[in-house]
Amino acid sequence: MRRTVIRFLALLPVLFVLNGCGFIDYFYLPPPEDTAQELFEAGNDAMREKNYASAIEYFNTLKDKYPFSPYTIEAELSLGDAYFLDEEYPLAADTYKEFETLHPRHEAIPYVLFQIGNANLNSFISIDRPQTNIAEAYEYFQRLQEAYPGSEYAVKAQEYLYTCRKYMAEHEIYVADFYWRTERYMAAYKRYNTVVEQYSDVEEYQEYAREKAKVSYLKSQQQEATERRERREGSWKDYFEWL
Repeated sequence: MRRTVIRFLALLPVLFVLNGCGFIDYFYLPPPEDTAQELFEAGNDAMREKNYASAIEYFNTLKDKYPFSPYTIEAELSLGDAYFLDEEYPLAADTYKEFETLHPRHEAIPYVLFQIGNANLNSFISIDRPQTNIAEAYEYFQRLQEAYPGSEYAVKAQEYLYTCRKYMAEHEIYVADFYWRTERYMAAYKRYNTVVEQYSDVEEYQEYAREKAKVSYLKSQQQEATERRERREGSWKDYFEWL
């Protein structure tokens, strides 16, 4: 009995040290980092709760800390979705483009192309501004239809292609109307005629563009004739003044 007590007392310092290490670790060592799976699940939870800012943070952290994790590819795609749903359309487009570059053979590429077009379309501001986003949206929707004609997203892209063309036609008419108001009739004619010839599928603008093109052309011819006459009269006037 006495030996047992002595052994127990001898073990007490060891037990104290071991417990002390755990105590010190608990309070002073940094907490363990989240695993790739935990970050991915946290990001998905945030997406379900529509907390897109948190989802973006989780997915970006996963990408940075675990670039070779099997969860990272899905996180890269989900990151684009988070930006899109948060209405950060330029960032969404850039993220989807990066995904296409890194994983060109991934099964989600039809969706990615569709979303790049969609993000650009949602970035559209007004017909009186440069149409860079609309042109890029049209390009990606067209690529989708050509590369993946059997995809469900190719079918959806058809409606969006028409929307893009409608915006393009509206922009041409806006510029043509500006030229008309400033009496630059030949420039106006060319723009109206572009709508007639290149956007015949946008039927609601065809009659207007066709009529304005005719009148613009006639006015441009009259304007040119007037300018020629004024030049001739000016040259004769200069001649007589010289005499």
